[in-house]
Amino acid sequence: MGAACGASIVVTTSVVHPPSLEESHLDATIARNRRFLSDLFAGPFRGHAIIMDPEPHPQPFPGDFAVSDEPLAEWLPSILRHYEAQLQLLEALGHDAVPTARLGTGTGLFASAFGCPVHIYPDSPAAARPLVFSADEADRLAAPTLDTPALARVFEMGEMVRARLGPDVPISVPDIQSAFDIAALVWNKEDFYVAAMQQPDSVKRLVDKCQALLMLFFAEFKRRFTSVNLCHCPNAWAPPELGVWLSEDEAGSMSVRMFEEFCLPNLNDLSDTFGGLFVHCCATADHQYASLKKIHNLRGLNRVFQSPGARPAIEAFSGQAVLMMAWIDEATANALLDMALPDTRFLFNMPAQPLDDARRTYERLRLRCQR
Repeated sequence: MGAACGASIVVTTSVVHPPSLEESHLDATIARNRRFLSDLFAGPFRGHAIIMDPEPHPQPFPGDFAVSDEPLAEWLPSILRHYEAQLQLLEALGHDAVPTARLGTGTGLFASAFGCPVHIYPDSPAAARPLVFSADEADRLAAPTLDTPALARVFEMGEMVRARLGPDVPISVPDIQSAFDIAALVWNKEDFYVAAMQQPDSVKRLVDKCQALLMLFFAEFKRRFTSVNLCHCPNAWAPPELGVWLSEDEAGSMSVRMFEEFCLPNLNDLSDTFGGLFVHCCATADHQYASLKKIHNLRGLNRVFQSPGARPAIEAFSGQAVLMMAWIDEATANALLDMALPDTRFLFNMPAQPLDDARRTYERLRLRCQR
């Protein structure tokens, strides 16, 4: 188990208030977990976090609510059921979760705002199909606004959830791809990477349009809803003032030079604007670690490790960012704890299990992750 955190993580949150007598037991647990996770990401180290996922409920329709033709009212019950399942699991286990209303979507949400067609599969997430195939077509694309149909449905669903659950329940963002990743969905990918070498200014102009859309979305989401959770992947919670979350999955498809030219400036722009950045990357991207470390106020990193495994990330990011681990089993979590350095911080988002199995897994991990 990792020991006390080193001094290199910037401490910005360390306020601890005891719960009032008026709070229910569950309210007190949620307040405790908010303080614990705030400190994990930007305060004194109190232990590694363990968040157990509830068992999933089936979606009412293929795809997701943002791109579906079905009325939002038909999708709302599944979001409410999932929130209730989080509450029930928290009450049963007392783990480190902060239940949120999750507005989950596929990766093509922001690409669809540019006009990309979205294919809805019967049994897997919806996917955007490319809209442009050349630099001329990309340059003719107008920057979209937040009233495009899919994005408008996100805000409308958020309003419906708030009306049902009240203003204090955190509403989670939909899937967030980086500006470069959105551009790589809008522009046919084979042509996109050729253009990045031969017509880089056109690629940058499209990426800038995607960045502007992300900026608008985050600002409006925070303005519109009283309580927000800006995490989309993995399942976690952090104070919104600590920054925004996104996926940077194209990082494995490019060189370090290209990443620092096409991606890093926009990542730092988002971080500087919103107070920090949390990054998901499931690409084969160990070669980008030095560049990812250049992100201003990098708060957390969620990797899906390929060879050579987790050790390079532990060595690179301990003392700088929380390693947010998901889609792993208990044995893998224990192996990661064995590799931890004195200043390593982990958040383990453990997959859904039947309640009795989840309780046993959580209790065993909690013995190793005292708080």
